[in-house]
Amino acid sequence: MTYCIDFPDSSTAVEWSLTDSGVTRKEVTYHPRFYVATEGGSLAEIAESIAVHPEVTAVSQERHRPGWRHDETAMLAIEVSTLGSIPRLASTIADVGRPGTYRCFNVDLSREFRYCLEAGTDPTPDRAPTVMELDTPPITKSGGIESMTVTTPGGETHCLERSPSTIVRQVERLIEETDPDVLHVSSAQVIPELFDAAEGTLRLGREPGYTQLATASTYESYGQIGHSPARYNVPGRVVADAANSFFLTETNLHGILDLVERSQKPLQEAAWASIGNILTAIQIREALAQDVLVPWRAWRPEFFKTAATLDAADRGGYTFSPDVGVHEDVYEVDFSSLYPNIMCTRNISPETVCCDCHPEREDVPGLGYSICPEPGYLPDVLRPLIDDRDEIKRRIREGDGDVDELEGASAAIKWILVSCFGYQGFSNAKFGRIECHEAINAFAREIILDAKATFEEHGWRVVHGIVDSLWVTPMDGREQTDLETVIRAISDTAEIELEYEATYDWIAFCPRRNDSVGALTRYFGKRAGAPADQASSYKRRGIEARQRSTPPFIVDAQLTLMKEFGRTRSPEAVCERLREFIERLQVGEIEPSRLAITNRVSKRVDEYTQTTKNVAALERASDQGLATHPGQDVAYVVVDDETSGRERVALVHEEPSEYDTVFYRNQLCRAAESVLAPVGFRRSDIEAQLSERVDGSVSAYST
Repeated sequence: MTYCIDFPDSSTAVEWSLTDSGVTRKEVTYHPRFYVATEGGSLAEIAESIAVHPEVTAVSQERHRPGWRHDETAMLAIEVSTLGSIPRLASTIADVGRPGTYRCFNVDLSREFRYCLEAGTDPTPDRAPTVMELDTPPITKSGGIESMTVTTPGGETHCLERSPSTIVRQVERLIEETDPDVLHVSSAQVIPELFDAAEGTLRLGREPGYTQLATASTYESYGQIGHSPARYNVPGRVVADAANSFFLTETNLHGILDLVERSQKPLQEAAWASIGNILTAIQIREALAQDVLVPWRAWRPEFFKTAATLDAADRGGYTFSPDVGVHEDVYEVDFSSLYPNIMCTRNISPETVCCDCHPEREDVPGLGYSICPEPGYLPDVLRPLIDDRDEIKRRIREGDGDVDELEGASAAIKWILVSCFGYQGFSNAKFGRIECHEAINAFAREIILDAKATFEEHGWRVVHGIVDSLWVTPMDGREQTDLETVIRAISDTAEIELEYEATYDWIAFCPRRNDSVGALTRYFGKRAGAPADQASSYKRRGIEARQRSTPPFIVDAQLTLMKEFGRTRSPEAVCERLREFIERLQVGEIEPSRLAITNRVSKRVDEYTQTTKNVAALERASDQGLATHPGQDVAYVVVDDETSGRERVALVHEEPSEYDTVFYRNQLCRAAESVLAPVGFRRSDIEAQLSERVDGSVSAYST
């Protein structure tokens, strides 16, 4: 099967396919196409005017469905000479007449995905692709590549140094010897850097040269700033950029290959694609299978709603305020893929919610929206994903198959299922509708409240609940119905499996940092029967040990304090262990790299108005020619928090030899407070406990 496609010129596509004996190359003539439909306009006039355009190779009339609840209608199929001409011509046509007179379809598909759809080509490789990893330290603007670690498909590691020109030839030699199918790079910037450093021609692909597919860009998503690095292509090989791949970070190559098969997006595009991009591709496959074309711009306005309906609809899932404190014998249960299963069991789809054919129905609790009984397309998209993940999870439990492969596929599907709900409320979703988003939330609230009532009816107290998860413990003075029996009853009523997740010997729910109200997503606990000395035995959410910015040393310290708390339940004992970490810090025992803070920056360095540690790190990076864009990470060690400017921190790759003990002592105490706050022991109590014993050793004065 074809595993990547190159486009060497405007009318040619080259298919590269993996075989047991190597790789095959097939060159074909290719002209992409898009479609135009009209309401009140003239397709004949558009056809006559567009046919003479130099970038148009053919115009014909076909019949397709412009939407799920639409019959086939006449459309223009416009074939063009280059991929880049499609959005230009579509914009010209869409601007003719009144807004909405002409609508364009199949316009903004990614190039390899488009080719596979139009040519009927399956991009799933017949065999597992071989991978070469190219790992480089940060590349400065002027210094080029100074070193590189190359791991060949056979697992051999080569540390390359000396001059950039020497490294280039060593990389070329290793690629020629091992012939990898995938170049897994730590940053795609390594591609142009290698070509710039080459003295003469260079072959990183199976043919000479490289292509820049996209420039770097900064974007905002759900209030977070992200950065998408520039993307590059080399002929005949996939470039998988670790710095620009969510799925490489959250799954593995096996997981991405599973998504390739489901979405028909070739491996290189699937590697850099977002969750929503993959979900949309799966939806597009389902749409085209039913001869529904892909709208260019969403044309689905929100229905008129009364103020009362808006108030009822504009809410998320239900959450219960956690019972702050430490609880014994707690059971965690989760609804399996709650939101995707709601869509499937309640037939929620853009064309079924608030349908015109059943206006009298009131199916959505609290909102009164109707849901058409005719099967919706969205459940058809999601049901295979849900069923397949359930089967994969069963195989993992039973040890049936390669664990790495199964876990990669399970994680990849999980992220698609997690996003499918939110994507219904995304204004630019190809197949979304805000009323679907609202209906899903309404059903979720009803399901979780019914589950709570059922647990309480059978002698179980809910100590916390978040949207699809509940933590329950036996009620004092009440007889409990067997938990499995209660779970089965709730599952049958909801038509969605409520699954046992874990049992905890104890679990602690934290208050918010500045008051006694329970924090929804800050808790930790020890799994029942798990070894008390292993970090994996402790579940933690929201506290420092789960935050990506927390230095490794602080993470290890907090886990140790957590274990001590579980063993003794004594704030005093925890403070004694904390004292040990502080002393290690003060005598300079800690390797500075284990104190590195990793933060994502949201602006360019010149856009900040305050001098923070992040800004100091960005200024140091800029001085060294390192380009750090909004949305990217910066890693640094705090060396003197009392100063201002660049000297406040040192970048990790600078290998600092010192650190600010006062700053990191505060970080340790903050982590300790998270552990002890559930029992009412706050920062002032911790400091008072630490001050009760004075260290009179010589080491105490060494710093």
